[in-house]
Amino acid sequence: WKVRLEEIDLPNLRISPLYRDMLSNPETDTATRDYIKRKINAALWLIEAIEQRRSTLLKTSQAIVDHQTPFLKEGPEAIEPLKMQQIADRIGMHVTTVSRAVDDKWLQTPRGLYALRRFFVGGTVGADGGEVAWDAVRMKLQEIVDSEPKNAPFCDDALVTELAKRGIKVARRTVTKYRKAMNIPSSRQRRDWKLARASKVSEAE
Repeated sequence: WKVRLEEIDLPNLRISPLYRDMLSNPETDTATRDYIKRKINAALWLIEAIEQRRSTLLKTSQAIVDHQTPFLKEGPEAIEPLKMQQIADRIGMHVTTVSRAVDDKWLQTPRGLYALRRFFVGGTVGADGGEVAWDAVRMKLQEIVDSEPKNAPFCDDALVTELAKRGIKVARRTVTKYRKAMNIPSSRQRRDWKLARASKVSEAE
């Protein structure tokens, strides 16, 4: 995956030849020449600063994309845990530089348009010792709860089992913590008691 900057509407910055000619013209008085020289130096500094910012944004974006390739291939549920410090270390810059570079910047991907900050996600340590992104756990957990039998919803232990079937191995306490953070009620509170009673009557018959 390769990142490129959208620069179609950006102008090319350059120093006007008029002022370069004035600077090299022997008839230009000393005061004017010194003034032009200061302004040209300031303009060159600005152009260089803009180019450096462009380079930083490109390197930062590429490093993010390299890390989040599973997201681009498989979708949001495959997003990897990622901290800004990891990207800073990878491109050899300070973490505050990375933070400024991604601020209010967006990435157009085959999966849609996302803020660059969206790719920095926390995670948890899975039961197998590997890191699991919070977004991946959240999406799968919500998916399981949405499709569970309403007359017998999954308890937290059962949710652990269901997540494991989907390739996410986390401890029960992690599931409980995430469930509460997502405002998902307990299995008892999620149960449709009318369906549960109807199921028992049907079994008795």
